[in-house]
Amino acid sequence: MNATLNHIPERTVKGRNHGLTMVMDKGLSLRQAEDLIASSHPYVDILKLGFGTSMFSPQLKEKVKLYQEAKFRVYVGGTLFEAFAVRNQIDEYKRYIDSIGLDTVEISDGSMVLPHDRKCEIIHEFAKNYKVLSEVGSKEEGILISPAKWIKMMVTELQAGSWKVIAEARESGTVGIYRPNGQAHVMLINKIIQKVNPEDILWEAPKKPQQVYFIKLFGHNVNLGNIAENEVIPLECLRTGLRGDTFFDFLPSNIQEEFKA
Repeated sequence: MNATLNHIPERTVKGRNHGLTMVMDKGLSLRQAEDLIASSHPYVDILKLGFGTSMFSPQLKEKVKLYQEAKFRVYVGGTLFEAFAVRNQIDEYKRYIDSIGLDTVEISDGSMVLPHDRKCEIIHEFAKNYKVLSEVGSKEEGILISPAKWIKMMVTELQAGSWKVIAEARESGTVGIYRPNGQAHVMLINKIIQKVNPEDILWEAPKKPQQVYFIKLFGHNVNLGNIAENEVIPLECLRTGLRGDTFFDFLPSNIQEEFKA
């Protein structure tokens, strides 16, 4: 921070295991990647090259190297893994991610049907050589997964070797853990956290109200993902009570009683 304020909650620092911010790169240029690093590098932990964008991004290896030098953990979106898997080309997928220098992968099944036992086998295999994030939830609107199934999938994927499980929302924030209007599935989330440690979950929260919801629920060091590259600093303000939505959340009760409307 550029000045000292009392009653600012203490953020975890880079190299953290919780309080993570995952940013989605949907095809940034090398110059835009440099700008992201210059503006936000202390606050970005994970950088996702969204869906299949890495297949078409110029200067891809150079961009990956830049991100990694800034201590971002870089991976390609799970949709690309699925595109290889549905074509029975998982070995080619490994060669691809190795060729661009990645040590992190996302294993997902949001766009295709993949037997869960097989998904866990893949997670276990990749976890021998890579940091694995696995995603739970469908990308399709109207596909409902019971809370019990969400919990079972998350637990077994963590047991199989996932570092974090991602709660699906897409970049639209209207599926998975959210309703079509973008509001959180409160009952689903409450049931999940009864069985799964929230620090093991990366909650996709592309919209500000969703970020506010999880900060209020879990505190400033909640893991949040699918953050736009121009929303990293605004999110840090939300996390620390320097934006109206969370202004009073971290202040002592006596201050709240005196100044809160």
